[in-house]
Amino acid sequence: MLLLCIFSFLIGCGEDNKKKKAAVPFWEKPVQLDLEGIKKRGFIRAVVDNSSTSYYIYRGRRMGYEYELLRNLAKQLDVQLRLIVNEDIEKAFKMLNNGKADIVAINLVVNEERKKYGSFTTKLNLLSSVLVQSRKTPVLDSLQQLDNKTVYVRKSAVYKDQLTLLEDSLQIDIDIVETPKNSDELVDDVVMENIDFTLVDEDVALVNSTYYSEIDIGLHINAPSPVAWLVRKNSPNLLAAVNDWIDKGKQSTYFAILYGKYFLNKKNSYYRNKSPFSSISGDQISKYDELIKKGGDYLGWDWRLLASLVYKESRFNTEATSYAGARGLLQLMPVTLERFGVENPNDPSESLMGGVRYLKYLDKFWLERVPETNERIKFILASYNVGHGHVNDAWRLALKFGKDTRRWSDVAYYLERKSQPKYYRDPVVRSGYAKGHLAVAYVRDILSIYESYRILVNPYPKKIEDQPLASN
Repeated sequence: MLLLCIFSFLIGCGEDNKKKKAAVPFWEKPVQLDLEGIKKRGFIRAVVDNSSTSYYIYRGRRMGYEYELLRNLAKQLDVQLRLIVNEDIEKAFKMLNNGKADIVAINLVVNEERKKYGSFTTKLNLLSSVLVQSRKTPVLDSLQQLDNKTVYVRKSAVYKDQLTLLEDSLQIDIDIVETPKNSDELVDDVVMENIDFTLVDEDVALVNSTYYSEIDIGLHINAPSPVAWLVRKNSPNLLAAVNDWIDKGKQSTYFAILYGKYFLNKKNSYYRNKSPFSSISGDQISKYDELIKKGGDYLGWDWRLLASLVYKESRFNTEATSYAGARGLLQLMPVTLERFGVENPNDPSESLMGGVRYLKYLDKFWLERVPETNERIKFILASYNVGHGHVNDAWRLALKFGKDTRRWSDVAYYLERKSQPKYYRDPVVRSGYAKGHLAVAYVRDILSIYESYRILVNPYPKKIEDQPLASN
């Protein structure tokens, strides 16, 4: 009986300890990782929105105000950029503190409540929140008229608090409905008359008003407030580096030019956001998606991976010709065009399938030595870029020096060094000198593009309708 009591007591203590441990807020113990660790790791992870202002795909190209800012920041820090698309702001704060992200690159209104989650950077802008409403119904022109109205707002954003303050100050009653939808989706709901009102940042409202003439965005809810990004509290060096980058960007014309590109150029904004080739309004990367999908099926690849390769090679331009004479969607050299049956490299179907047959050949070349598909794809992509002879040399070097020849990272190490005499003159090397570091970067770029396509573009796109499209 005594043992049973002791056992029960120990279990109870254990459960109490678990509760105490679980009760510690996630922001109280952020992961230990500052700028030095990020640089050593080689990449910075940032949380962004998939929206008309932040990050999206247009005609195969990655675009967005936050995306371009982050790309420039990563370049200044001399690291790669890895993006996390997330629309749940509270989840973004958790990812920041548990180390899954290093910076929350969303327009966050600076307030005391959010300061517990991390350290705000220098302000990037001043923004106010505006009411989005349809012109098809009587337009509200004063805040008092929001009494007894229902307003839908993004969950975890500041909009609910702003409307609550408005209720208190004006002594009105607003039905505030929080939803997991992002701001662009809520504006769409207003346009489709699913809801009457929503609240969004002024910059989002400006972009949407360029292609939705039926919405009114004239009613501001508050005075402009500073917005910024967020980093971990225990990352002072990263914070200092980001703030220094912001200060220099503001002193130059870089920030102003970028702001004009995304928020002030109405024509470009309309075409980017209404084109079926934008991840915001459609799930199509190019007008050759159906051909690329067939090629992907033949290879056994996700079609979006093949699309990434096509984008890297030709930007989907069937008439593209390189300085070395490579032609077509997949930029095949004349000897390769002939070998794989391409008579007209400007014909998209012929050109694409010729390249696909070449990729299939490379797949068979590496199949036995690199059985794991995801690893083998990296060997195939590098071979497509620099030639399988050079990649094979790197494989032999890896074998000679006792590395794992089935791992791309081990073979890539030697491919990067094939421009050094010590390696390209090694007896096991047969193809000689090569700028192998460019092929390694090529693989990395394509996989980065693919990751963007994979996140932002539906794997099962609708068939592209025959319709005139803007040239840009």
